[in-house]
Amino acid sequence: MTRSPVRKPTKRAVPVPVPRPQAGMALHTLDGARKYLTTGERDAFLRAAEQADRQVRTLCMTLAYAGCRLSEALALTVDRVDLAAGQLVLESLKKRRSGVYRAVPVPPALLEALDLVHGIRELQGRRGKGRGVRLWPWSRMTGWRAVHAVMEAAELDGPHASPKGLRHGFGVAAVSAGIPLNLVQKWLGHAQLSTTAIYADAVGEEEQSIAARMW
Repeated sequence: MTRSPVRKPTKRAVPVPVPRPQAGMALHTLDGARKYLTTGERDAFLRAAEQADRQVRTLCMTLAYAGCRLSEALALTVDRVDLAAGQLVLESLKKRRSGVYRAVPVPPALLEALDLVHGIRELQGRRGKGRGVRLWPWSRMTGWRAVHAVMEAAELDGPHASPKGLRHGFGVAAVSAGIPLNLVQKWLGHAQLSTTAIYADAVGEEEQSIAARMW
């Protein structure tokens, strides 16, 4: 009597769960106002920043291109501007412990502006390497007022016209450009991927162009 061959159980692929947006996080206010800057609004903000004081201009560029919190930008020191690697090393200040850093790649135009205005190369060439030397030795309120003035000069008004609006705009632009969520999470310093997932729900330029095919 011949035995029938024993069939081995087939392994089913386990689908990777898509993180749901974190409760309490939203890109619109309760009355539907947008909390993030569009790419066009960010460009208008940066054009207005070109007419501001040099240090105000570099702060505005840093917020727009690094997607960091205002407090994280104001805490940035000369030694954590990595000109060779093309990145800023930011301390994530919304952590339970200090000393948590993340590296964020930024465009050459920002690095050149930081070097020109703040003398990065010169200070890094000295004995202390620029350790502990803040680029903007301002209070948070002073930094906020400087950014707000540039927003007004760019004729931007509303809940999106703020440092937080720039950070949200960075997240939306990154996801719209096809940057993987886990990388956006790293750049923004989010502890949970579900926090970053809110940007996948925003209508970016890419989604807008796809929807336009039906119109």
